[in-house]
Amino acid sequence: MISEQVWADTRVLWDYHQMGHVLRPCSVAIGLGSHDLGVADTAVALYRKGVVPLLLFTGASSPTTRERMPRGEAVHYRERALELGVPSSAVLVEPHARNTGENIRFSKAVLEEVQVEVSSVLLISKPYEERRAYATARKLWPEVEIVSASSPMSLSEYVDSIGDARLVIDMLVGALQRLLIYPDEGFMIKEQVPDGVLEAYDRLCGAGFTSRLLPPSV
Repeated sequence: MISEQVWADTRVLWDYHQMGHVLRPCSVAIGLGSHDLGVADTAVALYRKGVVPLLLFTGASSPTTRERMPRGEAVHYRERALELGVPSSAVLVEPHARNTGENIRFSKAVLEEVQVEVSSVLLISKPYEERRAYATARKLWPEVEIVSASSPMSLSEYVDSIGDARLVIDMLVGALQRLLIYPDEGFMIKEQVPDGVLEAYDRLCGAGFTSRLLPPSV
């Protein structure tokens, strides 16, 4: 059983991880690879609305996606976009990135290679990765404006889509830890974390939701 306090703390982290950016037209949408095809679906929906003229999907594979996406995350995202009617000329693929930093750096290189002029990026990630993706992109690509987005869903809807509440909470906790420690490693800009978020994070760690935490030496 997951207690009411744990759910309350989880909602605090969920709300913090989402940036709440107002969507506006951007030069390109970059979909960050993961297990979640909802990233591709969201990118396609925004392309259809005319928010972006071009999609770029980035990501190799990982131990958690290798079985489900044997051709790589970005390739499967592209296939999903084509199935949904996006023309192949509007979909680029970056199939090598294995972390968020590489997603940004390698995507930037692909766009430079095909001579796409970029002044703004619509960065599409999993709902609990919005702030981490934003902070990483601002560090590695400071000359462009970043608009962060994800599939529009509530915490309960996301838990239902994953089917494992404990895993979702662990992922939210792990994402916050990275926001706390990665700026000192030079991986992202530092984001202000409110005291209430830190307190919720500490309680969730104390309650054992720690499987996605990095060891202290990292």
